[in-house]
Parts: sequence; C-alpha cells; structure tokens
Amino acid sequence: MTRRRILIIVLVSLIIGFGAGFVLRPVIVPVNQMAAVTGLSPTARASAAPRGTQYFAAHPDEARQVTAQCAEGTARGGECANAEQAVIEAEGRKRFKKFMGN
Repeated sequence: MTRRRILIIVLVSLIIGFGAGFVLRPVIVPVNQMAAVTGLSPTARASAAPRGTQYFAAHPDEARQVTAQCAEGTARGGECANAEQAVIEAEGRKRFKKFMGN
C-alpha cells in the first residue's frame, strides 16, 4: 500500500514539475533574451543552416574541401557530416562504375 502511494506521489510530482517547466519556460528565458545569448537573430539562424548532403553531392570539390577543413579542425557542425556523407557516396558510385566496367 505504501509503495503504491509513493509511486503515485512521485508520478504526480513529475507531471506537475514538467507542466510547470513548459508553462514557465517563456517567462524564465524569453525568446528575445535567448537570441541575445546565442548571438544570432532568428533570421540569421535560418540562413546559417548547414548545407545538406544533396548540395555537396552536386558540388563534390567543395565537399572535399569542407571534409579537409573538418579533419584540420577549422570547420565544425552539421556540414562536416553532410560533406563526408556526400564524399563517401561519390566515391562509392565511382568504385561501382569501375567495378561494372563503365
């Protein structure tokens, strides 16, 4: 009986805590203040999005440059993974064509 009571109290406390966190989050850190903390405006964050794998697949030389910069440590973020994935796929297609005799 006491275990059930403790479990119910813990679950109710968690629900109230998470609910309060979601409700109070805009009050604790407003959106304007969050942009000031990150140093980026909402439009700058959207334009600074990493280029996708499709972009790097269309521009293999640039993908290799970004991959080299990532290996050196001068570039970071989502572009590293996307560029590396594009390079791996391009090399795989090249090897497959060579294997098939094209």
